[in-house]
Amino acid sequence: MRAAVVHRYGGPEVVRVAERPDPVPGASEVLIRVAATTVSAADARIRAARFPRGFGLIARAMFGLRRPRNPVLGTEFAGRVVAVGPGVAAPRPGQRVVAYAGGALGGHAELAVRPARSALAVLPDAVEDATAAALAFGGATALHFLIERARLSPGESLLVVGASGAVGSAAVQIGAAHGARVTGVTSGGNAGLVRGLGAEATIDHRAAAVAAWPRGFDVVFDTVGAAPLSALARLVRPGGRLVPIVTSLPQMLGAGLVGRRHGIRVLTGAAPERAEHLRALVEMVAAGRFRPLIGARLPLARIDEAHAIADSGRKRGSVVVTMPG
Repeated sequence: MRAAVVHRYGGPEVVRVAERPDPVPGASEVLIRVAATTVSAADARIRAARFPRGFGLIARAMFGLRRPRNPVLGTEFAGRVVAVGPGVAAPRPGQRVVAYAGGALGGHAELAVRPARSALAVLPDAVEDATAAALAFGGATALHFLIERARLSPGESLLVVGASGAVGSAAVQIGAAHGARVTGVTSGGNAGLVRGLGAEATIDHRAAAVAAWPRGFDVVFDTVGAAPLSALARLVRPGGRLVPIVTSLPQMLGAGLVGRRHGIRVLTGAAPERAEHLRALVEMVAAGRFRPLIGARLPLARIDEAHAIADSGRKRGSVVVTMPG
């Protein structure tokens, strides 16, 4: 099979497409022929060893001290099951699925093996492969933090910082679908796009500093990590929730203090990879309530360009990479 491999940490130029042995599913595993995947912010961060402050040694212990332990990145992908190992009753060969591998990686290849009971969901015919590939990373993060952790309620006000990225665009749509009144922070050029996703209002981050943004939001959901937690906390009403998706280790350790000082809850951590999240997102897509934003589509041979887009800081939604054939 062909796969994008990364044998050393670095910029997009370290990504190479090469031949690798076809994987074979073991007991309780499924083999998936990948049709589409993405280069997510997580993929770019791992490739560059660009981890939030304080997490460098922890992350390298997880992903590889000197080079990626798994040279094939790819946190999310969609394709068709072509074989199953012993003990697998579902999914069945021939079924299309979406997989959220998360830190296990492996999606940037023509073939990938996943445990049958991991974060997998069967796809209906109405959901195309590229759309399915782009729903997991952003959608599952937004679903977990907004609905499960922050317990966003209909009628509440939600501020999404970084509203045109993969996670932010999913948060805008999921928040709006849940009945929240959404304001999106983005560049002026993306304001129309964010409103089209369901935001009632937008803020141009280039035109106004955080201190000048409106206050009193029930939930502030920050996907960027550029502003101090204390500055974002001032935007939250007393008793509200601040959800910083990207935090340094000192920020995570100090989140409780920031929360007590401002009379709010600060919700940090990582979103898990769960099959029930994928099933819920697939149902939302099929029902027209969620449309993963795809900013670019590139073939596997140009995956280094996909990494460059992910590194640019101007990525809209997800960068989808399609497999040959």
